[in-house]
Amino acid sequence: MPLNSDQVYFDDIHEGEEIPALRKACTTQQLVMWAGASGDFYQIHYDPDFARVTGLDGIIVHGELKNAFLGQLLHDWVAPGGFVRRFGCQYRGMDYPNQDILCRGVVTRKYEEDGRALVDLDVWTENAGGKKTTPGTATVLLPRREAP
Repeated sequence: MPLNSDQVYFDDIHEGEEIPALRKACTTQQLVMWAGASGDFYQIHYDPDFARVTGLDGIIVHGELKNAFLGQLLHDWVAPGGFVRRFGCQYRGMDYPNQDILCRGVVTRKYEEDGRALVDLDVWTENAGGKKTTPGTATVLLPRREAP
């Protein structure tokens, strides 16, 4: 396989290394579009009065949308020659529309298994205040610069 200058290679990464962050800022329109696409019409995601009655400060970003943002973070990092093998996250805090959501990740382990070059990562979203709101973990498979 020819080398690709946009590709991240297993040989070049190190444990403890941060991957490039992804910045997102949801609009209320995006939340309505996500509700329609996902079928999650819970009013806390689009009705400010309802959200306040339930004790929130206002409408909040869907947890599954933040999950998708983290998936994009991983895909953007490994593409075009790598792929996401495993990924999951938990919803631990609120994010609000029209505020930055920063998607971040750090390499926690790199190893070989059955001839495959695998990398484990901690990934998360941070709200505008810097609080981790959606922590998760992932394993990705990356290409090598040279075949073993």
